[in-house]
Amino acid sequence: MYTAVLLTAPSAPSLDPALVEALRNAWGGGDAIWLSPDEVAEFTMALMPENLWKVWEDCQGMGVDLVVIPTAGRRKQMLLADMDSTMIQQECIDELAEEAGVGAQVKDITARAMNGELDFNAALRERVGLLKGLSEGVIMQVLDNRITLMPGGKTLLATMRRNGAYAALVSGGFTAFTSNVARQLGFDENRANTLLVEGGELTGEVGMPILGKQAKVDALEEITARLGIAERDVMAVGDGANDLGMLTRAGLGVALHAKPAVAAQCNVRINFGDLTALLYVQGYSKDAFVD
Repeated sequence: MYTAVLLTAPSAPSLDPALVEALRNAWGGGDAIWLSPDEVAEFTMALMPENLWKVWEDCQGMGVDLVVIPTAGRRKQMLLADMDSTMIQQECIDELAEEAGVGAQVKDITARAMNGELDFNAALRERVGLLKGLSEGVIMQVLDNRITLMPGGKTLLATMRRNGAYAALVSGGFTAFTSNVARQLGFDENRANTLLVEGGELTGEVGMPILGKQAKVDALEEITARLGIAERDVMAVGDGANDLGMLTRAGLGVALHAKPAVAAQCNVRINFGDLTALLYVQGYSKDAFVD
């Protein structure tokens, strides 16, 4: 059995019941269940639709995210999340670069690296090198004044953890940021790179080894082994090329507002919903959310 989930942006819920009924009838689905009025509906069906991606494109044009996943095992026991542009709305290194006066140069490198055009490790070293001499105190200024949480994150973490799930934040960014974000959102653990500091200033170097694409896969393997769960029990979420390893290995990989090259390789793509979409995809209704 498969479950089809249709979602719209929670800030402007506008899911047309006629669309849900038309799709349900076309695919021979069961009765529609509304997980959130005007925002999210789902139905089950026996087979994976052959025209899924054509219908998905049509739905995108209507501001609707369409997800079709196996019904069995859809509720996950672990969340493995990227941080930059996933759990927060910014790229931390870009915000530091703005303070250092090299914002445009660093943003260009970041965009190309996240789209898979550059080697992640080399791109990270190049960007960190441009931050040499920046005061360590700027990190806290950026956290306080430039970093905002992605909508729905606190609800996602609170709801999954209340239902027994484990949550790990694994970022190609920096521990100075992940430790703060993990604490705010309620992650059980966080992993990231380390910005090296000497005399109160950034040295322009990053601690080795660099946590990149493979390190996120390693985290998936290590944490599931420690918890005694399978990789199919994990939901991973990210937006960049360095997330693809964990997104394709996890039982449910979600490309959230992802770069085109990344989304193209993922079966679950959320472009209009916020992080609560990850709860709806697992079958949680809005009245089951924990604030």
